[in-house]
Amino acid sequence: MGNSSRKGEGEEEEEGGKDGEEAEITEKKKEEEVEVEEELPLGVEELLESGDPVLDLSYRKFKRLPLRVCGLMHLEKLYVCGNSLRTLPDSLSQLPGLRILALDFNKLEDVPMAVCQLTNLTRLYLGSNRLMTLPPELRNLQSLRCLWVESNYFQRFPRVLYDLPHLKSLQIGDNRLKTLPPDLWRMEALRGLWLYGNRFDTFPKVLLRMENLEILDLDRNKISEFPSLKRLHALRLFSYDHNPVKDPPNVGEEALIVGEGAAEFLEEREAKKERRRKAAEKEAEELALAGEEPVIHGILKNSSSKQAAVTIDNANVKEEEFLVKGEEVEGEYDGAELEYDEEGIEYETEELICEGEGFDYEGEDLEYERVQMDYEYEDLEDMGRQDEGA
Repeated sequence: MGNSSRKGEGEEEEEGGKDGEEAEITEKKKEEEVEVEEELPLGVEELLESGDPVLDLSYRKFKRLPLRVCGLMHLEKLYVCGNSLRTLPDSLSQLPGLRILALDFNKLEDVPMAVCQLTNLTRLYLGSNRLMTLPPELRNLQSLRCLWVESNYFQRFPRVLYDLPHLKSLQIGDNRLKTLPPDLWRMEALRGLWLYGNRFDTFPKVLLRMENLEILDLDRNKISEFPSLKRLHALRLFSYDHNPVKDPPNVGEEALIVGEGAAEFLEEREAKKERRRKAAEKEAEELALAGEEPVIHGILKNSSSKQAAVTIDNANVKEEEFLVKGEEVEGEYDGAELEYDEEGIEYETEELICEGEGFDYEGEDLEYERVQMDYEYEDLEDMGRQDEGA
């Protein structure tokens, strides 16, 4: 009995040893497979050796990122969209100058830790992957200004984004959000928020507290009623298309809206502006015929020399300075020129364009256009364009 017991124990130890050896061999094989470079597609070798700070390896059918990429210390922008990447090598974190990283249309189920160590990133594109959450380590990206995580599987808003103080553009459309956290207003730097294609059936009230928002997109949800958005004074574009609403929401005078009934709303608003302008012109003409000077914003318009006399305290002005060849110079002011345009004050604002189903917004770092599965990336200072897959 004792001998057989010892024999059994010996056999178990031997089997355990064999299992351990097999596991170790398997692990080594995996490491060797990772170290072996895949054969590079045609033209990629030249790209890697070009010395260009921009490297585009999109749609090359990579299952793993070529390790040579991690040695390109001069890289500033890396695009590897439309491949079959499930992770990234840890050595990617050794690229200190990388500012833009595009990983759209891959098979990522988690954000690779190497990405969270690229502390100089300003733009990160993770759309059309398999993400459900964002790691806490993402807060390391303190320079991040633009994050795109559309077409993933988020059911809850990732609160780690609160810790990114410079995040201005957040694209989180085509996910599974039903609500937003009540303290979302803490993201004070946010200027553009895309929430289209989620599962909202009521308008998230917290958005009314986000007074710095310039772009808000709630297309393709199930919202049947919108509150007045006039308190959002910075709002320049609000899109609510494909929601079951009867009437357009009330917005500020400067805001463009896109959705059911928006065209009629905008036409009526422009008509009102035109009527007010004509009424103001008519009033000015009547006052002029009556010999009165119209007052606009406290400034006398077309003032004569006597009515536009300016008194300057502590100014030692001599009479002869107002005489030219024995004649009085009427209303002359040899200082900064003051002009008033009769058509009204013109403000230089960011251009808002609405075309088809999408729109471009040429503001600070915020831009939006929809094209079928085609992404174009540009420099941050040049207001880069991100195209949303249909």
